[in-house]
Amino acid sequence: MKKILLSLFSLCALGAHADEGMWTLYNLPNAVYEQMKAYGFQLPMEQLYASDNAVKNAVVNFGGFCTGVVVSPDGLVFTNHHCGFDAIRQHSSVEHDYMLNGFISKSYEEELPNEDLFVSFMIDQRDVTDQIFPHLKGLSLNKQAEFVDSVENAWQKEIRQQDSTLRVEVKPFEDVRLVFAVPKSMGKFGGETDNWMWPRQTCDYSVFRIYADPKTNGPAKYSKDNVPYHPKSWAPVAMDGYKPGDFCMIMGYPGSTSRYLSSYGIQERRDALNAPRVQVREVKQEVMLRHMRASEAVRIMYESKYAHSSNYWKNSIGMNKCIDSIGLIGQKQQFEAKIRQWQDSTGYLKGELDFDKLAQLYQKRMKLTRLRTIFRETFYTFDDELTTRAWKCNWGIHVQGPKDKPKKQYYMFDDNSKEWDEATDCELLATLIRNYRQQVDKEYLPDFYETIDKKFGGDCAAYVKALYQKSILMKSGKPIYFNKKSYDKDLGVKYGISISEIMAKINDDLSEFKDDIAEQERLLCAAVLRMEQDLPNYSDANFTMRMTYGQIGEYTLGGRPSGYYTTARSLWEKMQKSDENFEYFAEPVMHELMAQKDFGKYADSLTGTMQLCFLSNNDITGGNSGSPIFNGKGELLGLAFDGNWDSLSSDIFFDRQLARTINVDVRYMLFMMDQWGHADRLLKEINAK
Repeated sequence: MKKILLSLFSLCALGAHADEGMWTLYNLPNAVYEQMKAYGFQLPMEQLYASDNAVKNAVVNFGGFCTGVVVSPDGLVFTNHHCGFDAIRQHSSVEHDYMLNGFISKSYEEELPNEDLFVSFMIDQRDVTDQIFPHLKGLSLNKQAEFVDSVENAWQKEIRQQDSTLRVEVKPFEDVRLVFAVPKSMGKFGGETDNWMWPRQTCDYSVFRIYADPKTNGPAKYSKDNVPYHPKSWAPVAMDGYKPGDFCMIMGYPGSTSRYLSSYGIQERRDALNAPRVQVREVKQEVMLRHMRASEAVRIMYESKYAHSSNYWKNSIGMNKCIDSIGLIGQKQQFEAKIRQWQDSTGYLKGELDFDKLAQLYQKRMKLTRLRTIFRETFYTFDDELTTRAWKCNWGIHVQGPKDKPKKQYYMFDDNSKEWDEATDCELLATLIRNYRQQVDKEYLPDFYETIDKKFGGDCAAYVKALYQKSILMKSGKPIYFNKKSYDKDLGVKYGISISEIMAKINDDLSEFKDDIAEQERLLCAAVLRMEQDLPNYSDANFTMRMTYGQIGEYTLGGRPSGYYTTARSLWEKMQKSDENFEYFAEPVMHELMAQKDFGKYADSLTGTMQLCFLSNNDITGGNSGSPIFNGKGELLGLAFDGNWDSLSSDIFFDRQLARTINVDVRYMLFMMDQWGHADRLLKEINAK
């Protein structure tokens, strides 16, 4: 049966200059395509989106949080190492530490299945904004969301009337297996020291394979009988490299941007979201890192959580730095003054768009937004097991009795003791509880703080220890029987109820401003679109497939050129500094590989050396990790994996002078498969030319 995927786009779009933008492909403006050709794009427009072997057909949504690209007739997928990191971790143990040492499968049989991991292909996109927008007027945001959720049924009926073989469906491939991973020393080289920084030498990639139903070549849950997926087309790998000014484009699934956000919204992002996020994550990361460095087993348990936390900790620091360094709030205020003048002269949205009202609403909401950030960073990131289980109770994992003993009540969690460490968890939670109390008003303290003060003498560590040792929530692997009275009195259950009550209170208090602010921001966006209606425009990113185009090249900062690529020699030189910084450690074999002088077919024809990472001026954001970067012939140059420190405000403002995407060179990736992994079967399958 044919499948078609319709995408609902953001109701606001933003005017853009030629090289800025995350463009949807089904309606790519001709002006954009002409600019792409001027830069060196060589394919007809239908090769982007509409043909059977269109470039977009090789691009996949990887796991619902990243992007990947199919590179072989047998369903091999390249994505970033940090996108595959948790899958690698789940297969790791102290005895077989694939995170630390890497993983090489020698056959199909050795490729490792991954529970809950999927990829999906985007078949088609259509803009349905005009169909649903009239129905949203006057509805609260919650009611709007409910209406949008119901739209799929209407699409289903309409499409079946057009063609009975069509249906609206998102059916992912759920059998995705780990094939190859470089050691941590290379896949995460530089760690947080180099994260978001340039120059960069990280070999940030991993390899998976899509498996399919053997009868249909279609999506299927894991089965030993499944076979490698055979796509109609895949991305050819380029070995010719690139030079400054060369055309490049990135396709992927950018998460979210807010380019139309008001100056008041940007100030809220800086002071009430980023700043408190940095503060709380610094507290938790210190505890995690100390325990991880003391124990290999603990490192395996927490490294993915630590990486997830530290990534946007540093991003938030960088974004605030950029907001202040370029005076972004002031720039937005000047632009809004221009819109006011235009509104006064045209009368457009007069009496509806009210800048003074918007300012007052944000001012009233600021403190509550900061509070919500601190709460979520403390109690809603699922870093410790007790809080994770407490939330699961709140979400309706209900107490029940067995069929043979219906009056008995029990609660049971699976035994996941290999996923967390009690000593680490206890110190982490106690530290976060202590920090939360120091950051918020008493009005927003959960009831369990009274228990800490009255029964534990104010000792957070003692309270947390009691939670882990006495609560029924921490019993695993078999039913724990109890009566309703004892359940209600359980320390962990009461903890979960108290944090859920505070979360509800915070959300209720915020709801007073939510709809009004959203409506004013929407009207502001509408005014921008009307005022700049002669410019091409693109909708804000919302994790639907987008294309961004640009050129290979460096940037200038402080009067100095950045360079547009890094070399094996630069990586080797950093490796020599591992005594000063443990994040520059690499195994002796990596020193040998990077010190050699002849890199053979992996060397660049112009520079004579192997190039590791390179810069382009593409417009990306979170979710683009693992996105393929193509040359003008639609050939794979590498994978996007990061942005540069100097433009981390790009989610809300694209700086055309400074914004750069950091990409890992596909030749570096293949070199590691060849010279370190000796993965001849994979190299033959990819057939790079």
